[in-house]
Amino acid sequence: MTKTIGYRDWRWLALWWHHFFLLWTTINGQTRYSIPEELKQGSVVGNLAKDLGLGLSEIFDRKLRVSSEAGKQYFSVDAGKGELVVNDRIDRETLCGQSASCVLPLQVVIEDPLQLFRVEVEIQDINDNEPRFPSNDITLEVAESMGLGVRFPLEGAIDPDVGSNALKSYTLSKDDCFNIRIKELAGGRKVPELILAKNLDREKKAVHKLLLTALDGGNPVRSGTAQLSIKVLDNNDNVPTFEKTLYKVSISENAAEGALIVQTKATDMDDGQNGEIEYSFGAHTLDTVLSVFSIDHTSGTIFLKGKLDFETTPNYELDISAKDKGSLRMEGHCTVHVEVLDVNDNAPEIILTSHPKPVREDSTNGTVVALLSARDLDSGVNGKVTLQLPKKCPFALKPSFSHNYALVTNGVLDRENVSEYNIEITAFDSGSPPLSSKKMIPVSITDVNDNPPIFTQPSYNVYLKENGVPGSILYSVSASDLDFGENAKISYSILDSKVQEVSVSSYVYINSDNGSIYSMHSFDYEKLKVFQIQVQAKDQGSPSLSSNATVHVFILDQNDNAPAVIYPSSAALGSLSHQRMSRSAKAGHLVTKVTAVDADSGHNAWISYKLAEATDASLFTVNLYTGEVRTKRAVSEQDDSSQRLLIEIKDDGEPVQSATVTVSILLEDGLHEPILDLRQKVTEPIKKTGRITLYLILSLASVSVLSLVTFLILAVKCMRTSRSSGSCCMTRSDCDNNKNPNRNLQIQLNTDGPIKYVEVLGGDMLSQSQSFRSCMSPMSPMSEYSDFTLIKPSSTTDFNEVISVLDASLPDSTWTFESQQVSNK
Repeated sequence: MTKTIGYRDWRWLALWWHHFFLLWTTINGQTRYSIPEELKQGSVVGNLAKDLGLGLSEIFDRKLRVSSEAGKQYFSVDAGKGELVVNDRIDRETLCGQSASCVLPLQVVIEDPLQLFRVEVEIQDINDNEPRFPSNDITLEVAESMGLGVRFPLEGAIDPDVGSNALKSYTLSKDDCFNIRIKELAGGRKVPELILAKNLDREKKAVHKLLLTALDGGNPVRSGTAQLSIKVLDNNDNVPTFEKTLYKVSISENAAEGALIVQTKATDMDDGQNGEIEYSFGAHTLDTVLSVFSIDHTSGTIFLKGKLDFETTPNYELDISAKDKGSLRMEGHCTVHVEVLDVNDNAPEIILTSHPKPVREDSTNGTVVALLSARDLDSGVNGKVTLQLPKKCPFALKPSFSHNYALVTNGVLDRENVSEYNIEITAFDSGSPPLSSKKMIPVSITDVNDNPPIFTQPSYNVYLKENGVPGSILYSVSASDLDFGENAKISYSILDSKVQEVSVSSYVYINSDNGSIYSMHSFDYEKLKVFQIQVQAKDQGSPSLSSNATVHVFILDQNDNAPAVIYPSSAALGSLSHQRMSRSAKAGHLVTKVTAVDADSGHNAWISYKLAEATDASLFTVNLYTGEVRTKRAVSEQDDSSQRLLIEIKDDGEPVQSATVTVSILLEDGLHEPILDLRQKVTEPIKKTGRITLYLILSLASVSVLSLVTFLILAVKCMRTSRSSGSCCMTRSDCDNNKNPNRNLQIQLNTDGPIKYVEVLGGDMLSQSQSFRSCMSPMSPMSEYSDFTLIKPSSTTDFNEVISVLDASLPDSTWTFESQQVSNK
């Protein structure tokens, strides 16, 4: 697509600040403009935004910028109009020299997303330079004997303009003896040749003054002149002649200084000095050629004097002159064409078109990270560039056009593993040996909230002493988050749950910043032994992620409860516990049993009994572990009838807690001989096994007689049992849903009302292999086979009194009572 912005006749181009010619072309995603050189600063090249399909707002939003590969910034973008305007003076001859085509490539980069456009601005030549001769005065010596048609090369004029504005022709002022002819050299350069059209006669005219004019093809035509002076000399008949009119040679650009280029050779048929030849470069040889090559004036050999660079000058055209040494020097010419061969002496170059932007770690494959291009100043195979990325790199290079590439994502990115990539891009050319260069591109990976907080352990066990100070720290939980920034900031909270039907937030609270858990009040082991806290750690990401951990809080028992006396109870039965004992009691007789319980657990609940004071310490002893009060010896007549015992009860805690109970024992005559414990008599039946057979025979014989009597006795017993509340079962529970320890109380009653024995079994104490028993009076000879010892009951002790004692001692326990009546027989 071609669009003409403006055109005026070339004669008006001298006033380029008023008018200009503009051409833009868009082909395969590239935009091309054509403008004349020397445009005024601020002149519009074209509507870049419109031609690229961009809105004016996108110029700001997407940060459009233009960069030139030429180095100097000749153009800029008018952000308000979207137009590409001239930013500085453009001189085509300075930029491109004598090149036929002069194109300034521009790179237009826009962001979000990154895009690269290639814009080419062709700089058109205007006829702003006139042809100039190297010298304004040219002197030529010509022998008068020179034959017609002989040509004399002259120094050509130089016109920096190109194309139609370049040097086109030469004219010579009118002279009968000379004409002008234009010779075109390789590369299109035109030089004048003077042709002898008429025989010279030195005697008539020794010097011919001519005006040589060089004309270009511009409109209007520009010209340059030189004064040509031709001196007519006497005869030197033969002109030196080269073996070849054109020598063609090739030389590598890395050839060393002093290398032989070619040897030219010319001959002169004259004799003497007229035949001796001296070689030199032609009069119109450029200084750039003289700095690179040298010639041996005697042999005509051409040597390399300076350094060759294919990328700067790929070939040279040398004009070689051979002059004889006659008085009238004759001159011959030849041309040497030197082709410079390219050598892979330029490493490829990687150019970063746009700086890399940070990439989210959840970016999809193909996300553009940066734009870059590659170039090599060499030509052909040596200038073919290949880019390469490291292996296992989650990025790829996507080619676009004209050696431009986009660096895109091509794999999974994880900021927690790699937060920044230093991507090393290597560029190789195809030369032999190949050259390479490297470019390091840093790419930062931005965080995405893809990792939940993780506790140091899934559950925590916290051991807390009871009776602690409210507000004290229980434990500090900790969680970490692999993410970064706000995504890694963690806040802690306690999830709502119930402990004994009460919200856990009533027991503890947590510092949301550091995870420290504090108690709201002190804890009582006897009421609460263990509870759980669900702690949640949540990050600040969007959306936020969280994880939970369980904190098991175990309340440790402290010795904060003194032993409570269950039997005998001074609170329920008076200041003293009265017991009766026969004076006929022997040593080891079980007088009574003190029973106590401790609401604590473990060592704190281990109870020991000790006789602290006694009327006669030699008569009674107390078992350290069971609390049984027994006689140490037989009762004598001299013993007081009233004995008083003070029994101390201690637990095993630290510090020790204790209680005391006073037992009053009355020694009486006339009581039946107490039956000794089974432990003392258990061996007697074994000694009398010989009588068993007789007893069995008598028993079998009397079965039929006694069966009726037995039935009647059982009937009478059942009737008595039904009238005297023979059995009962009571259960008392607290409001803590059976979470307090359960204890079992077994009481056996006589038919006349008093308690026969009391046995207390606690749930926790059973697990610790502790049992507490209180016995009042032995009523049966077989009582030694049970788990308790029986003593004579007190006439004042009843069922309700035992209940009140237990309630006062262990108010947080659940009790089960069992009682049964036993006949006096």
